[in-house]
Amino acid sequence: MKKIALILLFFCLFNQSFAQLKKRTFEQIDSLQIVEKRKIIVFIHTDWCQFCQAMKSKTFKSEEVIQQLNETFYFVDFNAEEKRTITFIKQQFQFKPKGNNSGIHELGIQLGTINNQVNYPVLCVLNEQYEIIFQHSGFLSAKEFKLLLDKIDN
Repeated sequence: MKKIALILLFFCLFNQSFAQLKKRTFEQIDSLQIVEKRKIIVFIHTDWCQFCQAMKSKTFKSEEVIQQLNETFYFVDFNAEEKRTITFIKQQFQFKPKGNNSGIHELGIQLGTINNQVNYPVLCVLNEQYEIIFQHSGFLSAKEFKLLLDKIDN
């Protein structure tokens, strides 16, 4: 009996520790919304931002956060320095260079601008009609992010 309990415990822990966050692209959102309407969480970041990397390695590794994002929202992980042209809501958005090896994508500007500036990381929440209903700039712990998701989900 003890062996069965240990095996069950092992499988429960094993399955939980490998939950994967479902990341979507902007191009996928339109077809996903046809199947099931959901709010969209866009995580806008850069490779050089330490707070962005901390959120990726801590906040978005939380089992509770992963579960709620996967079940309730569409999650887009977006690098604001992405160089490819992106089609979203039947519009094309492009990277805008600002000098040698720097610049920002138009979608980063559209979704991440708060008080006329973009400070990374940015969380942007879109409703089912693609309207911005919430923006937050700065690091959020898993606990803070979970509270935010709970408020947005209601």
